[in-house]
Amino acid sequence: MADSCASDAAPPPSIGGGSLLIAWQLKDKNVLIVGGGEVASQRIESILTADALITLLAPAKGVHARTKELIDTYPSRITYYDRRFSGPAEIHKMDMVLTALDDVNRSREICDMCRQAKVPVNAADIPELCDFYFGAQIRDGPLQIMISTNGNGPRMAALMKKKIQSALSGREGEAIERVGVLRAQLKERVPGVGGALGRKRMKWMSEVCNTWEVDELMQLDDAIIKKLLDEGWEKDCVPTLAQLKGQRKRNTSRRAGSAIAPADSSQWLPMIGSFALGATCTMLIVLARKK
Repeated sequence: MADSCASDAAPPPSIGGGSLLIAWQLKDKNVLIVGGGEVASQRIESILTADALITLLAPAKGVHARTKELIDTYPSRITYYDRRFSGPAEIHKMDMVLTALDDVNRSREICDMCRQAKVPVNAADIPELCDFYFGAQIRDGPLQIMISTNGNGPRMAALMKKKIQSALSGREGEAIERVGVLRAQLKERVPGVGGALGRKRMKWMSEVCNTWEVDELMQLDDAIIKKLLDEGWEKDCVPTLAQLKGQRKRNTSRRAGSAIAPADSSQWLPMIGSFALGATCTMLIVLARKK
């Protein structure tokens, strides 16, 4: 009977259908880009941001102006060959391969070679062949935000990017840099990896970020960082920026026996309304219980 009930149970709702969004570290890794057109130039810029070493294969006659500019500007990062992709040997010792070709069949062939060699590959504009996607990206120093549609609508990703950018101040990257300095100095003061100490550091850093505003985090110079560590971490608390600077917020609390200053009606009317509503609800509950 138990087995029958179990078989009739509804399957759990699916949580799939997406991609694993990760920050892929490519510093000094080898990336092969096949193609030199406009899309290739976009791929080059994305990979350069990750400090990778690029090998570019493309006949000179098809190289886009922006691609050529990048080749000339970053000769230590881009090794350019004026020729087409020749075969599996090109993939040898590569950590990633990107194709940006108009020839779909050739892109498929290159993807098959990469799969056999177990090298992750992306084929521009052919989502079903890709091991990973390039989404719309927002960059501000160390801050990176990626919007992915899983290959369904790149234009929609661009529209979402505009919406998110409009909600940012443009100063978040600088604030993150200062938080990074604070984090590094905390780890120097209290070294160690994992365990209770690591959890305590993580919790304290989270509380700092939750307590301070972005504009305040930007003010984390060396003097303020030292003060924050001395008066915050060492005393197991998170002081505000105003406290560290010796400023006090205006105290609006009333001492016992002191007179109450007259308030503007726009302040006390909502409070009276809330009090009346609360009192009414309480009365109704009491009457219901009596019944």
